[in-house]
Amino acid sequence: MKPLLCFLAFVFAFGSFASAQVSYENNPKFEEIFRIRIVNQPGGSIEVSSNAGISWETMGKVIYPTVKTNAKSYKAARWVDDGKVAATSVNAIHLKTATATDGSGIIFSLLPVEFVKTNKARRSYLSPDASIYTDIAAGEGIFGGDFSPFVGNTIMVSRSSASVQPLLVNYIPQIGDKIYIIAERPIDYPKEMVFENKFGGKISLAYFNGGERLIGRVLRPVVGVGRFEGSKFAGVGRIRANHAGVIDVSTSRLGKVGGFQIVPAEHGSEMSYVRTSTQWMVIGNDQPLEGRAPFFKYFIRPTFSENDLAAKDWENKLLERFLVEVKLKGNDHWQPMPVVEFDDYYLTGDLPLWANDVLKDVTNIRILFPVR
Repeated sequence: MKPLLCFLAFVFAFGSFASAQVSYENNPKFEEIFRIRIVNQPGGSIEVSSNAGISWETMGKVIYPTVKTNAKSYKAARWVDDGKVAATSVNAIHLKTATATDGSGIIFSLLPVEFVKTNKARRSYLSPDASIYTDIAAGEGIFGGDFSPFVGNTIMVSRSSASVQPLLVNYIPQIGDKIYIIAERPIDYPKEMVFENKFGGKISLAYFNGGERLIGRVLRPVVGVGRFEGSKFAGVGRIRANHAGVIDVSTSRLGKVGGFQIVPAEHGSEMSYVRTSTQWMVIGNDQPLEGRAPFFKYFIRPTFSENDLAAKDWENKLLERFLVEVKLKGNDHWQPMPVVEFDDYYLTGDLPLWANDVLKDVTNIRILFPVR
């Protein structure tokens, strides 16, 4: 059966599956783990606090501030509440300020230093005219390091001498604004999320207390690897990005490109390349999953640094990271994500044929959550 027909068949048949609920994950109790403060002016400080703002540590500086927002952002931003983090990744953070009359999200972005010289490039993760450019490297600090926020975290602002408050309706950044991201995560945090990589496969969520629940179904498995450009800033088996419509996993080494994505059914059905290609896992539930926890809000963030093993507290850092593992056909043991990446020759033009089914022997995929 063709991929599109398989996809539609399982969407229509989904009502016959056992109920898979995520109401608990979408109404959690939170704990603050840190907060970020960005001063929106040239040379403005970028700081983090792990004690609710009592003391601050400098992470970097603003190179170019912004006084604009982007009303034509990526489609999935519409499933994020106003005044919240809309996307978190190793190469960008998107902040949603409002909802346009057509329902799309209005955002501005934080970008790492790698994009200062390419600020005219147009990519799904880049809003050149509505971005704060920083001197922080991709994959470090707030971009995939210890201080990456979660989708759904609250944004606040202090303007002039005013106190810190939630974003005003239709907020537009001004020079000198102090922008805050309050990074909270659920107190009851999972151990692992497991996907059966087959049509109708179960998606389960397990907690450290032994509890485990069905939270969704795989409507179409992933068997291919694609050229998701931001994957060059994330290592093998790491989360590259999370937003209201994607979990992006890297299969490539740092500096190389390769990965796959997990997307919810409605969002996937809107994109022709998802319906006809093999590089996307499509998932569903008995309710829409777009912008819903634990897949696309509150729970997942990119945290990994190539310098972790060299750190004095390397054991703690490794326990704080997400890791993606797989099972292969004929083997019931979990193992590291296979390295699948593209040589420079294949970064343009058609994908090589092997890229379309290179993951065909992957029977299960699991996301291991931090244990600290």
